[in-house]
Amino acid sequence: MKLRLVCTAVPAAAATTTTAPSLHRHFSASKPDEENDCRFVSLLCDIVRGKQSWKVAFNDASISSTLRPHHVEQVLMNTLDDAKLALRFFNFLGLHKNMNHSTTSYAIMVHALVHSRLFWPANSLLHTLLLRESHPKCVFSHFLDSYKRCKFSSTLGFNLLVQNYVLSSRIFDAVVIVKLMFANNLLPEVRTLSALLNGLLKVRKFITVWELFDESVNAGVRPDPYTCSAVVRSMCELKDFLRAKEKIRWMEANGFDLSIVTYNVLIHGLCKGDRVSEAVEVKRSLGGKGLAADVVTYCTLVLGFCRLQQFEAGIQLMDEMVELGFSPTEAAVSGLVDGLRKQGKIDDAYELVVKVGRFGFVPNLFVYNALINSLCKGGDLDKAELLYSNMSLMNLRPNGITYSILIDSFCRSGRLDVAISYFDRMIQDGIGETVYAYNSLINGQCKFGDLSAAESLFIEMTNKGVEPTATTFTSLISGYCKDLQVQKAFKLYNKMIDNGITPNVYTFTALISGLCSTNKMAEASELFDELVERKIKPTEVTYNVLIEGYCRDGKIDKAFELLEDMHQKGLVPDTYTYRPLISGLCSTGRVSKAKDFIDDLHKQNVKLNEMCYSALLHGYCQEGRLMEALSASCEMIQRGINMDLVCHAVLIDGALKQPDRKTFFDLLKDMHDQGLRPDNVIYTSMIDTYSKEGSFKKAFECWDLMVTEECFPNVVTYTALMNGLCKAGEMDRAGLLFKRMQAANVPPNSITYGCFLDNLTKEGNMKEAIGLHHAMLKGLLANTVTYNIIIRGFCKLGRFHEATKVLSEMTENGIFPDCVTYSTLIYEYCRSGNVGASVKLWDTMLNRGLEPDLVAYNLLIYGCCVNGELDKAFELRDDMLRRGVKPRQNLHAFLKGKYKSTI
Repeated sequence: MKLRLVCTAVPAAAATTTTAPSLHRHFSASKPDEENDCRFVSLLCDIVRGKQSWKVAFNDASISSTLRPHHVEQVLMNTLDDAKLALRFFNFLGLHKNMNHSTTSYAIMVHALVHSRLFWPANSLLHTLLLRESHPKCVFSHFLDSYKRCKFSSTLGFNLLVQNYVLSSRIFDAVVIVKLMFANNLLPEVRTLSALLNGLLKVRKFITVWELFDESVNAGVRPDPYTCSAVVRSMCELKDFLRAKEKIRWMEANGFDLSIVTYNVLIHGLCKGDRVSEAVEVKRSLGGKGLAADVVTYCTLVLGFCRLQQFEAGIQLMDEMVELGFSPTEAAVSGLVDGLRKQGKIDDAYELVVKVGRFGFVPNLFVYNALINSLCKGGDLDKAELLYSNMSLMNLRPNGITYSILIDSFCRSGRLDVAISYFDRMIQDGIGETVYAYNSLINGQCKFGDLSAAESLFIEMTNKGVEPTATTFTSLISGYCKDLQVQKAFKLYNKMIDNGITPNVYTFTALISGLCSTNKMAEASELFDELVERKIKPTEVTYNVLIEGYCRDGKIDKAFELLEDMHQKGLVPDTYTYRPLISGLCSTGRVSKAKDFIDDLHKQNVKLNEMCYSALLHGYCQEGRLMEALSASCEMIQRGINMDLVCHAVLIDGALKQPDRKTFFDLLKDMHDQGLRPDNVIYTSMIDTYSKEGSFKKAFECWDLMVTEECFPNVVTYTALMNGLCKAGEMDRAGLLFKRMQAANVPPNSITYGCFLDNLTKEGNMKEAIGLHHAMLKGLLANTVTYNIIIRGFCKLGRFHEATKVLSEMTENGIFPDCVTYSTLIYEYCRSGNVGASVKLWDTMLNRGLEPDLVAYNLLIYGCCVNGELDKAFELRDDMLRRGVKPRQNLHAFLKGKYKSTI
């Protein structure tokens, strides 16, 4: 049926303009405005429906000047039978005549378009209308007025209006429209109500959801499962679970259409509120309602159990849902796997991934990577690799983090070849090289490989545009320092500064460690001061490195000052702090003070370990105080510290030095009772002791037993036995043992060669000794000790010129003489009466920064006394005391006697 309204009264709200005085010839200014409007609208309708060009017609000045929004409204109402034509006219006026359409025109058009099922253009018009930001009450009044005047039968226009308010995030304006609909006996569609309720949920207006739901039901709207779910969810969000359950019972009693969705919402709310047992009861009740749990039900409950860390129950549900043919969501699998992992149940997490993986279910990549990382940290690299291998089968693509974890883990474990293979795979997978991967490889090469490979990687990364970080530089610096290439380390440090990269505490700690290892304690102390000046806080490790350096240098007091400084700065010393202090006290002859220090720490409830006590035991044994060492070991056990192999090895070494071997055998029995077996160190101590005694039969018996126990000799073991054979003049047997050593692929060291070198020099066979030493130089095995042996050999033969020539050659080869080197030459010069040369050599030693020991002082003082240089002798005695070196009693007596004999 065609609707054509020839003339319609204009609403008071819309008629805001007056008719132009000059009109088309069909109109008369003398006639009433209403009659003119009717004729003008009729003319417009003819134009709209006619074949005349709209553009030409509306270019007529009498029409364009007269046209007002209320005329457009009447034309639109007269064109309701052809909504597309009405829309064309509406858009024409807006585009070509800049017509600012009234809200009523928009309302008429929206109603007409939805009546004709033209929803897309209707939505477009509503979007434009809402941009005006008119008050929703005003908009509704125009929609209601046009709805009534045009006698539309459908409320779709109102529904579309509400939905557009919701989509524009104007939720509360949408609520106003719906409430006005209720007030005018208009019912929204259930899907419109559902969209509005869910919009309110998003802005957390939960009470408004309840009120609007109840109002809609009272108005006659019959809610669907989604609308019911929205109101249940609002109650769950407010943790009003009792009301949520009551609401569901009320819905059931009123015959509302409830699906599994509504119950899943309640289950989700209960799980979120940690009331999983109630959620399980809801699941169990579904059967009685004619419903069955779906995948959402199961996954929600699994995640609920994960929240409560009840992973066993979660796994049972997971198994049940898989048996029913449901596919668990990624979130459910991830929740279980990550929960087990965080609880420390790495193996259980791994087994679960493998089990669900057989069905094609996997956690998300983040959780998968986290599990691989946990396995790597726990040392289960094989399982980590298996997970990586399964990724392709599960359509899970490894990313840069996956590869970084694997590369770093294999580097840390020393399996650099595997790490490099993963690095290559990462590039093949199209993942660019990252600084993290390079840092791991460089650090691994520095620790387990070789520095040249680390240097090559460093050059490679810079060539590829990967900028090195402080970690990159620090790894290389640390590698150089551990290899005692301190000069190279500082060169790289300077490059780091030049590149604008700020060194951190780890950089400084590595450099300080390098300086301490090369006995450059003054420079180490200066670098520590620079660290503090840069406002970088030193760590416990920084202090530990310095403390160990000072202890090794014999400056125990300075080491204890640093310990006090640690306490003042709030740092907590550990066993790595205490061990060098204990060892330092023992090495300087203060074993009793070391014991007192340990006792004080015990009183302060400081937990020490086997390392600390082994240092004390070693101190006692070095001084031959075996019984006190045994007593300390008993005390150690009483304090809850078990004797490990190192402690047993120290005591056994001490016991072997005693003439009575009963203690030695008792210690071996104690080891056996504890389930411990002798290691290389213990067997080597036994072989060394028997070799020094000349008991080679027992030494070789120990050797055979060692091999039988699959504890294979190392370079120290071979050297100990060869040393004994060389000193006993059994050079042939020593030579055969040397060949066995080479056949076993055990490389000899400088001490091994030193055994043969020592024997050759003692026999005066300097030609062979020099030949052997030159071979050692080529193999980079010559050191200060081997040079001292050669110098001593020449001195014994009175060949001082050749001895001094060796001293010069020594420094030219970059090997620095020590106190023993100078003492050997000083002694020989004194014996020959050349005290002047001795004193000159003494001054050279002091100028090189070497600290004379007790033997050196005694030798020169004795030489001065014998040769009548008493003033120089007393001068040396005073210098000796100033340096804190305690002279022996017989030296005092000797000097006193010599002085009296000159009076």
